[in-house]
Amino acid sequence: MTTLTLSSRSSGDVAVDALVVAVVSGDKGASLAPGHGLPRRTVTHLGSVIGDLELAGKVGEVTTLAAVPDIKAKVVVLVGVGGLGTGTPDAEALEDVRKGVGTAVRGLAKKKKVAVVVPGTSAELVAAVAEGASLGAYAVSKAGTTSTDAVESVSIIGPADAASRKAVKRAAALGEAVAYTRDLVNLPPNLLYPESFVDSLAARIKGSKVKLKSYDMKALRAGGFGGTVGVGQGSANEPRIAVLTYSPARPKATLAFVGKGITFDSGGLCIKPAAGMLTMKCDMAGAAAVAGAVLAIAELGLPIAVTGYLGLAENMPSSTAQRPSDVVTMRGGKTVEVLNTDAEGRMVLGDCIALASETSPDAIVDVATLTGAQVVALANTAAVMGNDDAFRTRVLDAAEAVGEAMWPMPLPKELRPVLESINADMAHKGGAEGGMLTAGIFLSEFVGEGIPWSHLDIAGPAFNDKGATGYWPKGGTGFGVRTLVGLAESYV
Repeated sequence: MTTLTLSSRSSGDVAVDALVVAVVSGDKGASLAPGHGLPRRTVTHLGSVIGDLELAGKVGEVTTLAAVPDIKAKVVVLVGVGGLGTGTPDAEALEDVRKGVGTAVRGLAKKKKVAVVVPGTSAELVAAVAEGASLGAYAVSKAGTTSTDAVESVSIIGPADAASRKAVKRAAALGEAVAYTRDLVNLPPNLLYPESFVDSLAARIKGSKVKLKSYDMKALRAGGFGGTVGVGQGSANEPRIAVLTYSPARPKATLAFVGKGITFDSGGLCIKPAAGMLTMKCDMAGAAAVAGAVLAIAELGLPIAVTGYLGLAENMPSSTAQRPSDVVTMRGGKTVEVLNTDAEGRMVLGDCIALASETSPDAIVDVATLTGAQVVALANTAAVMGNDDAFRTRVLDAAEAVGEAMWPMPLPKELRPVLESINADMAHKGGAEGGMLTAGIFLSEFVGEGIPWSHLDIAGPAFNDKGATGYWPKGGTGFGVRTLVGLAESYV
């Protein structure tokens, strides 16, 4: 795990393997960012390099230099962070800094010690640099091993005031939580299945303030979790529901996070085509994000009570698998007709949302790689739906502040009739039209009366099967963790 520290030492005096310095774009061309603290001769040299190479300061533009005057670092990495402007940077500018720094640090894999210079003096910039560095330092582990490619330590060179120290501590907690989330998503499905997922959680919470409860198949049947049982009954790896609880004294709010945890989705009897299964180990990314968020909130000691409900199942075809037209009874008593076994995530989520509602939290958020329709409509931008416009806006504000792209979507009442069934209280899906929205409408049926609820469909941004970019590695991205943490912080 990469360690993150704050240092107020002069940039030129830091003896590290690489020193990352920001380059900003402007009307008169690119230049070094202010507040760099570099020696005068170094500034002159780097200014010449920027001019000679015609650097633009474009976000993620990386140039590596050796033998820079008056610098103890072995190499200096110039990275573009876009235009910071004057005054306090806005959310977009801060995200550009995160992406730029993340790109630079990600490219320094296998370096032991790295330092990053904050391009200014505000705590907001310190936070953006620290978060970009922490997220960018991640390296994917080979299956069943610990990665040796990640940067060992990152020193943030900037002001050492209380706000900056707090920002770096927060970034370190977020980085660790996102790394754990990514690790879970990247594990192959023969190593990560419902039982081993629970085992990982049990090992992870040791020494923390988080408690774990798990429902096995016997408890799921006894508890009326028909959706989860139905999805998981076709697999040799039985389903689980894991409940993570963080309960500080005198909490200012009580939140419930629900995560879809399909550790592999073959489609069940409605089997996917072969190409459609290639990334289906990531269908548990919502549950992983919920786990990471609860751990980070506990690590930061936020005065917010949070419970994470992880619906864990493996969707496989077999002689015991559920069939299209089966009717199951969900937690809380609603009966549901299953029309397509490849629309399984909403079933485990329905059970978990109903369970979460029983404790009457102040709000519920569910996170899921739920529909292909989300990817078609919004690509890598997540969708946010819900039963309360003010709460949906609160979630969106948290997402914008942390740099996770989300788009508000409606839940049109006129689409509800497509979920009617003559055999059950409701069918679990409609037709192809508005599939992302009807999935959300289905989930809304399990939310307790009067509880604000939002549904995050993260099917697009949860897994990056293309090239690494910014602070996103290839594979699991850890998307959603920072939004959930930011949402909890909004109640403080």
